[in-house]
Amino acid sequence: MQTSLPSLPSIALFLVASTALINANAAEPKLVYAKDGSGVYGYKDTPKLPWCEFVVHDPDRPAPKRVNPGPALPPAPAPSDAIVLFDGADVSPWRSNSWRVVEGCFEAVGDAGPRTKESFGSFQLHLEWLPPAKFEGPWYNRGNNGVLIHGVYEIQIFDSWTEKWCADGQCAAVYGQTPPLVNACRPPGEWQSFDITFAAPVLEDGQVVKPARITMFHNGLLVHLNQEIYGATRHLALPRPVKVSEGPIALAGHGCPVRFRNIWIRRL
Repeated sequence: MQTSLPSLPSIALFLVASTALINANAAEPKLVYAKDGSGVYGYKDTPKLPWCEFVVHDPDRPAPKRVNPGPALPPAPAPSDAIVLFDGADVSPWRSNSWRVVEGCFEAVGDAGPRTKESFGSFQLHLEWLPPAKFEGPWYNRGNNGVLIHGVYEIQIFDSWTEKWCADGQCAAVYGQTPPLVNACRPPGEWQSFDITFAAPVLEDGQVVKPARITMFHNGLLVHLNQEIYGATRHLALPRPVKVSEGPIALAGHGCPVRFRNIWIRRL
């Protein structure tokens, strides 16, 4: 586990990469430890979340309890009415990108990710992902990826088995908003699964009258139950209002060769 804060060069690179998301005239947020001595790190000089007592990426926000989900199961066939987004070979459902197919897996390459050609409203999504067993890059890219619902709501993929990153930034969090109910991560080098049921926001006259909500399982364990999503997820910043009721499924990049398999979706 992480026993010290990342090096200053690593922090600098992380913050430089994030400057497009924060006020250019504001001081750079400072990475700090939680007050309880747990070794969790995050920020205390970010905006306060309106719906709770914590700031964005707050290291003092209670960390989800770690629960062992048991061993990974072999991939199961997609349901008969599912749209298969990746079957181990065919990447035609995705817009062109730099990712590659390796050993029947869709492997992340670089800092950009693919997105589906089709758009979806409400849906049920299944995907399996594998963080590399060994990673020599900076701490903030360790197992780092994400599922971007409608291209704007990120569900975090991260090596929360190893890293003590803030609760709203750890694996399976609605990034920067809501931590998972439990930390269900397996060790890096072991397959993990997400099962997401997403209720799209309802709009009337261009205004959101019913917000997006998510129920989700990570490695078979419930991590969100009808949880409201407060807007487009952002790093170091409050959610941005979104007034769309459908969009693509996207995967992030973040410089870590996370692998994906058995991706399918059902419209609801």
